[in-house]
Amino acid sequence: MGFSVLNRLLPESIFLQALCLERKRAERSRRLFVLMLLDPGDLAPGAYGDDALAPTVSALFSAIRETDLAGWYKDDALLGVIFSELGAGDRQCVLTTLRAKVTAALRARLKPEEVDRIHLSFHCFPDDSDTGFPANDKFYPDLVRRDKATRMARVIKRALDVLGSALTLILLSPVLLAVAVAIKLSSPGPILFRQTRIGHHGIPFTCFKFRSMFCANDSQIHREYIKRFIAGNAENGKSQATGQPVYKITRDPRVTRVGRFLRRTSLDEFPQLLNVLKGDMALVGPRPPISYEVEDYDIWHRRRLLEVKPGLTGLWQVSGRSRLRFDDMVRLDLEYARAWSLWLDIKILLQTPRAVLSGDGAY
Repeated sequence: MGFSVLNRLLPESIFLQALCLERKRAERSRRLFVLMLLDPGDLAPGAYGDDALAPTVSALFSAIRETDLAGWYKDDALLGVIFSELGAGDRQCVLTTLRAKVTAALRARLKPEEVDRIHLSFHCFPDDSDTGFPANDKFYPDLVRRDKATRMARVIKRALDVLGSALTLILLSPVLLAVAVAIKLSSPGPILFRQTRIGHHGIPFTCFKFRSMFCANDSQIHREYIKRFIAGNAENGKSQATGQPVYKITRDPRVTRVGRFLRRTSLDEFPQLLNVLKGDMALVGPRPPISYEVEDYDIWHRRRLLEVKPGLTGLWQVSGRSRLRFDDMVRLDLEYARAWSLWLDIKILLQTPRAVLSGDGAY
């Protein structure tokens, strides 16, 4: 009996694949599902063999529905159950009901001391911690495995970020000095603009840019536009160079005359090389959003910041920039994260000067 019961458990690779699929489905539908993790403690197969765990697994299957998925979250160490299609009830009530049902089934088949050695944990998706940051990494085993598999490549990426940003700052120092003088002479205020942006795993950081706006301005113009842009309701302007649609404020009254030139040439972005040196950003990655922008994100939008560190340039910047809708930008960011390699970073960096010099989509 022990073998047949344990044989009903999905292997770790299949269970985690099912978990990732359910998470992606819930990111779009916003329908609640629950991941239950069961730590069998001394009853794990590695301790006393399969027979010791068989009653626990048998009790587990008696407490779940046929549509729920049970398997190894971590081989021979941690069991998992995915409870989906839970309806629209109160999530705390759902969790209480599930815990009571599983606990009752375990107590009916195991000795009290065996039940006491078992640890149960329940995790909802989506919930407050997953709608915001940081995310519960138990729902992202694919990202954990990917980061482990590419650890050495990411060390090399960081080394290239430090070397590349330092060399660029040194080589362009005369240009950057000239920009600083132009800003100071054109309008009163600081040379650098500091703004809180949201980084990897939702960690905020201070982002540096050359100031391109008048000091006294109202951010409400941009805040309202971003809300419409994310919702897909933003009115698009036209690129003066190509006549193609541009999803950005093309005639922003807050921008100075020097600021328009800096934005057109992307020179206003170069102080972000300091953020790259500090480790807040990478040379290549998604654009770091403003905090009020993240407030309007859908759940799947947030994966662009869960999967990779934000960057100075990226697939979005060299593939259309402000001519793309917000959802298309996010899809490009997720495609970059999925296909990431050092060679892809090099290709994007090589394409960036052309995108900057063309000025298409920059406002």
